[in-house]
Amino acid sequence: MSLALALPTRRDEAWRYSDLEAVASVWPVPAPERIEVTAGGAIARVIVQDAGADVVAIHDYAVVLGAGARATFHVLNTGGRLGRVTIDVTLHEGAHFELGAAMLGGGEQTLEIVTTMRHIEPNATSNQVVRSVLGGKATGSYLGKVAVARHAQKTDASQSVKAMLLARTATANAKPELEIYADDVKCAHGATVGELDANALFYLMSRGIAPAEAKALLLRGFIAGVFDDLADDAARAQLEAAATVALERML
Repeated sequence: MSLALALPTRRDEAWRYSDLEAVASVWPVPAPERIEVTAGGAIARVIVQDAGADVVAIHDYAVVLGAGARATFHVLNTGGRLGRVTIDVTLHEGAHFELGAAMLGGGEQTLEIVTTMRHIEPNATSNQVVRSVLGGKATGSYLGKVAVARHAQKTDASQSVKAMLLARTATANAKPELEIYADDVKCAHGATVGELDANALFYLMSRGIAPAEAKALLLRGFIAGVFDDLADDAARAQLEAAATVALERML
């Protein structure tokens, strides 16, 4: 098994917000898991990162999609002192990559999702939807780069990133990035950070719903849709149940 040997520093953009002390405790880490999808093929991957409180969990994936291939990743990142998921995707002509992800953390956790979409040929598409709920002194970071090569015309790439802070001591970092060298593309990104809607919370409580339950309802609504397109009913139920447990633990 090959290893990633160079210990990252704060100067490395992909590690800017990470818990480098935690990273050093498990370094070196294995090289990324390589996933190749041949032309016209399709895969679906479900990743549940719910490690114990003091665990450092780093999951790295390198995905190559052949012409017309499709890959769908659903990620729930909730556990560990540091929970980090990185996904590096290379898209050939007409390929498609879909990401639906949620980060739910509290205490002093550091949770990260780092993605790179490499559109190297025409007509490929990628769509990323990431939702974070953070309490305590937790830090949640999404760093997502979309790189479009000069001849990768008709690329269509989007990133939607939203974070909800349950405490002013929590931190959300959102850094969607576009690097475009083609001139006939459709690339969009949006990032917002907010707090629970006090009016909506008051409305639910005025209807006799307990405060914790009212918050849970609003938060489930906030992350709703991230896992909806998962065709495997059992896997979707597993993700939704794990997300509910994580949210209840934070309230």
